[in-house]
Amino acid sequence: MKIDPRRSAAFIAAVDTGSLELAAVQLSLTPSAVSQRISALEQDFGTPLLVRSRPCRPTAPGTRLLQYLRRSTLLESEFLAEMGMDVGPARVSLAVNNDTLATWLLPVLAPILADEELLVEFVLDNQGHTFSLLEQGRVVACVAGEASAMRGCTVSPLGQMRYRMVASNGFAQHWFADGFNRENAQRAPVIVFDRKDSLQSAFLLRHFGLPEGAYPFHYVPASDPYVDAIRQGMGYGMLPQEQCADLLRDGVLVDLAPALFVDVPLYWHAWRIQPPRLERMGAALVKAAREVLLALP
Repeated sequence: MKIDPRRSAAFIAAVDTGSLELAAVQLSLTPSAVSQRISALEQDFGTPLLVRSRPCRPTAPGTRLLQYLRRSTLLESEFLAEMGMDVGPARVSLAVNNDTLATWLLPVLAPILADEELLVEFVLDNQGHTFSLLEQGRVVACVAGEASAMRGCTVSPLGQMRYRMVASNGFAQHWFADGFNRENAQRAPVIVFDRKDSLQSAFLLRHFGLPEGAYPFHYVPASDPYVDAIRQGMGYGMLPQEQCADLLRDGVLVDLAPALFVDVPLYWHAWRIQPPRLERMGAALVKAAREVLLALP
């Protein structure tokens, strides 16, 4: 059986955009036409491939098909380029966490993308959840906190990011004048990135025995505004050392617990069988990341 490219394009668009309506806009079709093409693809395989929910998501067989289609698209682009056909830059989708994208990744990745003539789509999630995006077939590689490789994939250690518990000078003087301790931590507001962010809660539970919900907190789910919220004295929270080193040196922020930093390990996951350009990109990224990140123990 040959996979119909128009039907597979409709399926990918529905998964990527999360709805038949947005997939229709992307493909210049009607939602009904997108649905019909996906239904025809499901008939071809004799099984449901897409859960038509909000957002749309692939079934288990749909996930396996999506993984195949992502890689086959890149392999086809690679082959045509090697045959001298002008197919333009290939596009790769990578899952990364916000702090990685906001600190070390772009300076490392930008020259690699230029050398390999690749376009990138970043899919953002917590480092504990990017691995599942690769598993679902939504991306072709990811930076994750998971040390074990998924079936059919390889994993390479990158290094670790060091996080420090910081606050503005004014905030520290107001809330922690007599020290960063359990009693004060119960009253002082914390800045939490989003509902998947467990750095602050794990720190406070480990060192002060405070469970989540035993202290006030804000949600600020964007990297630069998160830093700014701490600078403005809205609360205190954990920042990557790369983001706060200059602010600590200049006295804009203070480290509330210099001896109690948290190191978060990161790993590069990619499919074992992948196009040469993607393989070269991954190898170069791993090498460059190890030069800028702290070494894993």
